[in-house]
Amino acid sequence: MYSATGMLMLLTAALAILAPSALGLDRAEFPPGFLFGAATSAYQIEGAYLEDGKGLNNWDVFTHTRPGDITDGRNGDVTDDHYHRYMEDVEIMRDLGVNSYRFSISWARILPRGHSGGVNSAGIAFYDRLIAALLQKGIEPFVTLHHFDQPQELETQYGSWLGTGIREEFDYYADVCFRAFGDRVKFWTTFNEPNVFAKDSYMLGTYPPNHCSSPFGTCNSGNSYREPYVAAHNIIMSHAAVVDNYKRNYQAKQGGSIGIVIEMKFYESLTNNTEDILAAQRAMSFEIHWFLDPLFFGEYPKEMREMLSSNLPKFSLAEKRLLQNKVDFIGINHYTAIYAKDCMLSPCDLNTYEGNALVLAIGERDGVRIGKPTALDGFYDVPEGMEKIIKYVDKRYENVPIYVTENGYSQHSSNGLEDLVNDVGRVNYMHGYLSSVASAVRRGANVRGYFVWSLMDNFEWAHGFTVRFGLYHVDFNTQVRTQKMSAKWYHDFLMGSRPVDALQTLRADY
Repeated sequence: MYSATGMLMLLTAALAILAPSALGLDRAEFPPGFLFGAATSAYQIEGAYLEDGKGLNNWDVFTHTRPGDITDGRNGDVTDDHYHRYMEDVEIMRDLGVNSYRFSISWARILPRGHSGGVNSAGIAFYDRLIAALLQKGIEPFVTLHHFDQPQELETQYGSWLGTGIREEFDYYADVCFRAFGDRVKFWTTFNEPNVFAKDSYMLGTYPPNHCSSPFGTCNSGNSYREPYVAAHNIIMSHAAVVDNYKRNYQAKQGGSIGIVIEMKFYESLTNNTEDILAAQRAMSFEIHWFLDPLFFGEYPKEMREMLSSNLPKFSLAEKRLLQNKVDFIGINHYTAIYAKDCMLSPCDLNTYEGNALVLAIGERDGVRIGKPTALDGFYDVPEGMEKIIKYVDKRYENVPIYVTENGYSQHSSNGLEDLVNDVGRVNYMHGYLSSVASAVRRGANVRGYFVWSLMDNFEWAHGFTVRFGLYHVDFNTQVRTQKMSAKWYHDFLMGSRPVDALQTLRADY
């Protein structure tokens, strides 16, 4: 048996883990109207992959025809079964205390075969029900149009993002969504992490359509030196067309805003040598400037133009005119900081995410890790990187409104249930990164929201179900959702709990 003093010490330690304000973090540090939420995406949680008229998408086909490219050989046919359990999941959000929910719409559920196949009314009805349920609970929908999945039919018709015809397809799809949901959806993002999508789909070949070439990978087709930039160019112009349509035809009467979400590591130079400092700058260009510079400055960054030459497309005058419509906000998906090592003067293996910038990302310097490792290789707990990336974007892109649209901590699914639910590592991670967001806000950055990745454990793309990011544990056999310690912590933060009062009550009891 513990003594009264010992019990008090244990309870004090537990409250220090679970209670944000005990560790100097308070919701009151954030401005009124700040969005606090959790995020998911359609393919990762919905399941029901062939129900109610939905067409096959690129991930349906990829996971069924190339299961060996998924770590555990599994797929998203069922995953969290959110399509049937969305009311339960909305209730979880209400209990959690979030005021916003970021989710994506399945393009293939709305337009099973693209423009030519017609609109699927059952798909429209599903998202109508979901949006209505969210609003009834006081939760703001924050909607992404493209989160890595699109109708497989578009691969057949256009070669997916390698063909210019997909631009008109995406514009039509977005218009259908604006007409169907725009009276209730006030936050739209066109693309989620198109920088990741272009690299993994057309440079490394780890995402469908599995295009790559040596030395980046071994695929049946592809050109890693050209195709990522062709795909990115079509994505950028598709985004520009959708923003133009929204601003001309919908924004004034619907009162919403529209942006784009970019994955952003913060790259620190491995050494103080000039070549590593330049490597860190190149990595930022190939990660962030690649997509945002055209949207703000009408051109690709000079580092990319110098290195890629004719492999990087050029914007026509008509395209530049379309790019003059600025986004209303930038979404930042940030998980880690990392060191950047130059590979121009010192050759490295290039079959990595940063290889096209001739950069090697390294997690340690002089034998010391940049931060505590997580379940994903190359992802570390480096909370100060959050403020650095926010300040970087805030300065480069003219104090544009920023939403942290994803930030999360991964666990190995092989950990026991007790460890997965008592996720102290995630609690510490969230506390550190949210404190970093709060610091950026205090210093004047125009940050307006923060979304945890993810609401619940789900299908994590090429990792399958081998890693878990959720605030809620999901048993994929029974579909039981279980609150993790991190969900309790986030709830207490959102509710503005005052643990000092609880401690005083405990002392009185003893």
